[in-house]
Amino acid sequence: MSRIRSVATAAATSATASLDRRALLAAAGAVSLSAGVGYALRPGSTAHAAAGEAPAAAGQAALAVSRQAPAAPLAPYTRGTTLASVAAPRGSSGYRRLGDGPAWSRVVRGELAAPKAGRAGRRTALASFVQFTDLHLVDVQHPLRYEYLRAQTASAWRPQESLSVAGAVSLVERVNALRGAPVTGSPLHFVMTTGDNTDNNSKTELDWFLKVMSGGRITPNSGDPRHYEGVQNSDLKLYWQPDAALRDADKQLGFPRIKGFLDAAIRELQSPGLGLPWYSTVGNHDALPGGCYAPGDSFFADFAVGGKKLMTLDSAAGKAIWDNVKNGGDPKGVDFKAMLKSQARHMRSVTPDEARAPFTSAEYLKAHLDPAHTGPGPIGHGYSQANLASGTQYYAFRIADDILGVSLDSTDPGGHYEGSVGTAQLRWLDKTLRDNKDSYVIVFSHHTSKSMRNLRADPAHAGEKRHSGSELVALLGSHANVLAWVNGHSHKNAITPHAATAGGSFWEISTASHVDFPQLARVIEVVDNKDGTVSLFTTLIESAAPHRTDFADLSQTGLAALYRELGFNAPGSRSTLSGKAGDRNTELVLKKG
Repeated sequence: MSRIRSVATAAATSATASLDRRALLAAAGAVSLSAGVGYALRPGSTAHAAAGEAPAAAGQAALAVSRQAPAAPLAPYTRGTTLASVAAPRGSSGYRRLGDGPAWSRVVRGELAAPKAGRAGRRTALASFVQFTDLHLVDVQHPLRYEYLRAQTASAWRPQESLSVAGAVSLVERVNALRGAPVTGSPLHFVMTTGDNTDNNSKTELDWFLKVMSGGRITPNSGDPRHYEGVQNSDLKLYWQPDAALRDADKQLGFPRIKGFLDAAIRELQSPGLGLPWYSTVGNHDALPGGCYAPGDSFFADFAVGGKKLMTLDSAAGKAIWDNVKNGGDPKGVDFKAMLKSQARHMRSVTPDEARAPFTSAEYLKAHLDPAHTGPGPIGHGYSQANLASGTQYYAFRIADDILGVSLDSTDPGGHYEGSVGTAQLRWLDKTLRDNKDSYVIVFSHHTSKSMRNLRADPAHAGEKRHSGSELVALLGSHANVLAWVNGHSHKNAITPHAATAGGSFWEISTASHVDFPQLARVIEVVDNKDGTVSLFTTLIESAAPHRTDFADLSQTGLAALYRELGFNAPGSRSTLSGKAGDRNTELVLKKG
């Protein structure tokens, strides 16, 4: 019989348990968890959402069980992770091909607690999971995309983004091939996506995302079902024209001509779906048109499904638009809308498509709750009918007997790409942490602490105050049971210690995106060192695609490899996104709360 309770059993008894569960488990010498049984703790009603009350009692039935651990214990390993090899460029200039590069070693970080000798022989695994973030599955033919701002920001258009679905499927394949957690060898419990799962708040992209994660056939095309219609066959030198002989700006930098590229990019492909339960967190690109404009404008909705697309814009007009976006000066998109109307005569015709319509927050929840997308579970992937009824997109879920997960909604419906949280959500979080003081807690959100500076009011709750990342850091630091805050948004690996003067300390773990090179995800393992400390191990992984590419290989795997290499060579790409050594593969030590 297992020396640790199953999560379902723990749930049924936790409401009446009088002992400190953490002490009880430590005394029992638990060596593993129950392989990822998960159940969600929900906001119970609309009244709850308004008042910021605690989630429902933890005695709910289990919703999902991860794949079972193999009969023989797994062993620590490096294969298939950046501890073994990392994609690295060949040559020193021009378009650079990728190949197998040197591994990233593990760095021990002791800013929050001193690592003690002999802990490797004492430690026991508490939980392990995988973080995906900023997949940015892109409908590259979408009329509302602003590729013409490429000169102002590299994120407006990337040469690789037509292959985002192939790249994401390859990442799923990598996770399915992992032999448990790299350090402890324990079973992986789940995958969490920390937002910007889609790019244009488009129903096409949402459908692709859910099929990538839970499995299915995907045709990453919209508009004309027969061929691509967009900037990459426009004969405009501003964009890489992969099939054409035209010496566009990117080919002048060494980008190749690849005949058949666009046909391959919109060809149907197959995702096996994750072999693990997965949970979802919302990001600004999921919630807001363009990732930055307040939702609900009928003009943008009509434009998204219509038959006109702007592909060029005067540089001065482009600079004005982008400067306004950066400064948060046009949260409702009034100036952006005016610009589009003024450019009507310069737009090109494309095939209209109702499937490109923006999705509402309710539609986002309903799509997650659709049985067609349940895959390995749980139903709703963290979201519930209670979320739908209350209009919320935050929840708590049981990671394991001794660890609670909390997924926050850091997007601001008032507009702008930076985030914040409302008072009701902040109160709910505080009460959830207090009510589960005998559990460790890992918090998930899209935005980082430094990118939660947008305090613009939510139009649906005009009287409610919005709260910044620094306020969230202070709240989390006041609870000794918080181990980590895991997020994305910045597209950069960064790990930040937050030392609290009262309460506890925690690590903020920010992970690079899967749209910009180096295109990574992260495995996180929680272990008890049995010496008064806990360690969080972080291990970065790439997709399953080979580092080396072949321009003649336009198979699903070949396209995923090209996705990575094109991302490395994208003009304007930042070489700093992989972070420093201490932001990559690490052991993060904490005192027990």
